[in-house]
Amino acid sequence: MHRPQNTKLIILLLLLLCGSLAAVTGDISRTGLARLQYDGGGDWYNDPEVLPNLARFLNQSLGTNFPIDQAVVKASDIKLFEYPFIYLTGHGNIRFSDKEADNLRQWMQRGGFLYADDDYGMDESFRREIKRIFPEYSLTEIGPAHPLFTSFYDFSDGLPKIHEHDNQPPQAFGIFDDTGRMLCLYTYESNISDGWADPGTHNNPPEVREAALRFGVNIVYHLITR
Repeated sequence: MHRPQNTKLIILLLLLLCGSLAAVTGDISRTGLARLQYDGGGDWYNDPEVLPNLARFLNQSLGTNFPIDQAVVKASDIKLFEYPFIYLTGHGNIRFSDKEADNLRQWMQRGGFLYADDDYGMDESFRREIKRIFPEYSLTEIGPAHPLFTSFYDFSDGLPKIHEHDNQPPQAFGIFDDTGRMLCLYTYESNISDGWADPGTHNNPPEVREAALRFGVNIVYHLITR
C-alpha cells in the first residue's frame, strides 16, 4: 500500500526537484533514466526493456512524465553529467579506466546517483571498481529502517527477492558521503531489475514483477525527494 498523495502537488514537487538534480549534474533541461555501458566483458546491455518499463510504471504511480526511451552512456562521456540517475547491471566483469573512475566519482559528488543491480556474476568486479571510485568509503548494508524502504511503497519487511540465484537472502548496500547522502545503491542476491523486464523474459509471476517495479519506484522517489 502506498502513501496518500495530492497528485498535482507531487507532480510539481517532482518537476522542481528533478530540475534541481539536473542542474547539479550540469543540464537542467533533461532528466530521466540511463544505463551505463562499461568495458571488461560483462553484458551491460542485457534486458534492454527494463528502464522503459520502469519509466512507464513510475509515470503511472507518480503521475510524472519520465522519458520512456532508454539512454545509454559511457563513464568517459561528458553526456554522463546530463543524467541524475544511472543504472548498471550485468553477469560478468566490470572494468573502468582511471578516467572513467574519476568521472564517475565527480558525477556522484555533483549529485548523480548510481543504482547497481547484480544480475548474478558481477559482485566481485563491482565491489573492486566502486572501491577504486571511492576508496575512502565502504559499501554499507542497509535494511528496512532506511527511508528508502518506505519512501513511497511500504517495504518494511525488507528487500524483495526477485531471482533466486544462490538461494541467499537479498541484500542492499549503499555508498554514503560525509553528509549522509547516498551516492550509490547496490542490490545483491535480489536482482530487482529482473522484475522490470517484460513478463515473458524471465517468466516472473505478476506479483513478483509488481514488487520489483514498486521497489524501483522507491529508489527513484527516494532520489528525487532526498
